[in-house]
Amino acid sequence: MEPAAETPWKDDADLLRAHGAGDSHAFARLYDRYDRPCFLFIRRLLGAAQGDAAEDLHQETWIAISKTWAAFDPARGSFAAWLFTIARRKTWDHFRRQRVAVLASATHDEAAMIVPDPGLTPLEQVQSRELAQEIVNAVEALPLEQRGVFILFAQAGLSLEEIAEVTGVAMETVKSRLRYARAKLRLSLAGERTAHV
Repeated sequence: MEPAAETPWKDDADLLRAHGAGDSHAFARLYDRYDRPCFLFIRRLLGAAQGDAAEDLHQETWIAISKTWAAFDPARGSFAAWLFTIARRKTWDHFRRQRVAVLASATHDEAAMIVPDPGLTPLEQVQSRELAQEIVNAVEALPLEQRGVFILFAQAGLSLEEIAEVTGVAMETVKSRLRYARAKLRLSLAGERTAHV
């Protein structure tokens, strides 16, 4: 005789509906799936100067997901797009409350997440940390709308269509913001490399 099969959750929408029906394990699985990408999105969008608010905004996002689960419509888009839309709104609300625009440099912890394997020589490790710090600084120096689109694309892995849904702008605007963000990053990083020569 075969063991009883677990609840057959096909996708994120099934997990959300199961949560709405009272299944706490379903919400835990959904949370485990998106916890880190959601937190990192909020953290990077905030920047180091406001980084201490990331935990609170992350928690507020998941509380909102838990309470408004019935508002999710899988016909309108993916759960990830809905989640990042809520996270973005919470972050924008924070900015409005704080009257914060573009924020300053990142912490060494953020740079360490980008640093390659520690099998490098001490000089290579220092150079890698410096490059990682330059990348983080360059991303955080982007205008807020460009930074958000870049992070959603490069880190959260959302499609251009999903980013348009999350940000509430046309697809051409998303493409334009991403193009400008990449161009500014290239210029900024090229300038940093030239300054070090």
